[in-house]
Amino acid sequence: MDEMTTVELPRDFDSLRALILGRRESLPKRIAQIAAYALDNPDEIAFGTAASIAVSAGVQPSTLIRFAQHLGFDGFTSLQGVFRERLRERNSSYEERLATLRENDGAVPGNHRILDGFLTASRKSLDVMSRSIDEETLDRAIAMLAGAETIYILARRRSYPVASYLAYVLAKLEVRAQLVESAAGLNAEITSFATPRDVALVVSFSPYTPATIEDARDLAERGVPVVAITDSAFSPLAGFASIWFEVAEADFGGFRTLASTLALAMALAVGVGEARRAAPAPRRRARSAAP
Repeated sequence: MDEMTTVELPRDFDSLRALILGRRESLPKRIAQIAAYALDNPDEIAFGTAASIAVSAGVQPSTLIRFAQHLGFDGFTSLQGVFRERLRERNSSYEERLATLRENDGAVPGNHRILDGFLTASRKSLDVMSRSIDEETLDRAIAMLAGAETIYILARRRSYPVASYLAYVLAKLEVRAQLVESAAGLNAEITSFATPRDVALVVSFSPYTPATIEDARDLAERGVPVVAITDSAFSPLAGFASIWFEVAEADFGGFRTLASTLALAMALAVGVGEARRAAPAPRRRARSAAP
C-alpha cells in the first residue's frame, strides 16, 4: 500500500495543498507534474473532465487516478470534490463570508469578536513566517533589490495593497522604484523600460492573476531578475523567479489577512534602504553606470 494512504484523507483544499507541498520532494515525476498543474489550475481540476485535464497537464488519464490514490482518495472523482468545494468557497460573496461568521451563535458577530478573529489569524500567519523564513534567502533578496537601478513592483487585486505600500516606503527611502499600474493600460510599455540592471518585485497569490504572471514571465525572459512573494512551491512565479518567498496567510471567516506579507514587504523595503546607506557612494554610482 502506498505510504500516502496512511495519511489522514484531506477534506479541504488547504489541507490537500499542505499534504502535496509536504511531499513534493518525494513525488514521482509524473505525479509531481499533475500536482503542480492542479495547484496552478484548481478551477480546471474542479470542472474539467479526466480527458481534458490530462491533455492540458500533459499526462495520461491514468496518471490522474494514480495522483488521487497517491493522496489517499479512492479515485479521481473524490479528489475532484475537494477542488469543487474550494471553488465554491473562493467564489462566495462577501455577504456569504459574513454569514459564516454567524454560524457559531446564529447572530451577527460583535465588533470585538471580529477584531479578535483577525488578530488571531494574523498572529498565526506571523508565527508561521517567523518559523519558516530563510535568513539567507532574505539576505540575498535584499542584496539583489539594493543593487537594482530601478525596482519594478507588480501586483494586482488582493496583493495590490502590498505593492502600493512598497512603492510608498521605497520612495520615502529615496530608492528608485516604479509601481507598474496604468489607468490607460500602459503596463507593458512601463515594463518595457526594465533591463537586467533592474529587478522586478512581484506579489501574487492563488488564484494567481494571469496578467501579473504574464508580465513577470516576460521580464524574466528578458533577463530582468524577479523577486517573488507567493504562496506555493507550485506557484507559476516559483518556476522563473530568481528568488521567491512562500507566504501562508491564515483567514477568518473566509477573509484572508495580509499580516505576514506586509511584514515581509516592510523587511525588504527597510533592508534595501539600510543596504543602500551602508554601501559606499562610489560603488553605487558604478553600479548605476554598468552597461
